[in-house]
Amino acid sequence: MKKQDLTRRISKFLGRNMVALWILAIGTIPCLNAQTKQVFDVLVLTERGGQHASFTDTGLAWLKETGEKEGFRVTEINTTEKMTKDYLAKFKVIIQLDYPPYRWTKEAENAFIDYIEHGRGGWVGFHHAALLGEFDGYKMWDWFSNFMGGIRFKNYIAKMASATVYVEDQTHPVMKGVNPHFLIPNDEFYTFDKSPRPNVKVLAHVDEGSYQPVSDIKMGDHPVIWSNTAVKARNVYFLIGHSGSLFASKDFKTMFTNAILWAADGR
Repeated sequence: MKKQDLTRRISKFLGRNMVALWILAIGTIPCLNAQTKQVFDVLVLTERGGQHASFTDTGLAWLKETGEKEGFRVTEINTTEKMTKDYLAKFKVIIQLDYPPYRWTKEAENAFIDYIEHGRGGWVGFHHAALLGEFDGYKMWDWFSNFMGGIRFKNYIAKMASATVYVEDQTHPVMKGVNPHFLIPNDEFYTFDKSPRPNVKVLAHVDEGSYQPVSDIKMGDHPVIWSNTAVKARNVYFLIGHSGSLFASKDFKTMFTNAILWAADGR
């Protein structure tokens, strides 16, 4: 065989196989990405049944679906008995999905304080998490009150109300992709003995003049989303979280997703 013919045959062979290898490589990239994507664990402390059932049930379904997309696994608990330091060490984020700041075991309280103060993970809390005071025979948890900005529950809008929320810090990661103001549909707005603003970073407040139906129960300065920057754990509290109808709001779902990812690793 002539040298020129051999060279042509080798070139054709390499050309055909290089194309096949390239196609194979392109098809493998998504698989490699899926394998290398780090999945993290999220602990969800829920309040089952009662008046917050629709928020909890809808929220859990949404969390499981979103976790598959964003790369986190959800573990749900309904009581605090399992919450030891070793148990919490498994999770990058704790979501307090309407569970109140009482009925905690002493060991759970101490484990949670350690988790938050030493930044062992992040925290996202909703609505009932700030029901601070003497309730159901339980005393006020002073540490948790200070964590929430030194507040005590005072009242609430007895009738469910829709209202407009205004973002105060659009540069914060929790507010990425969120409209400057948006409607919160059919939820329950707590009022407190004072505004937490002096002790926390306020991310958004509610326009009390926008309540529908109109309410005479008002705070004046009324933050509804905030973060305590005095502790090491990345954290954010949402005053809203009474009704499952919140998950009809694109802005709410965007904030919730952002909050989880930011609390986990600052994304």
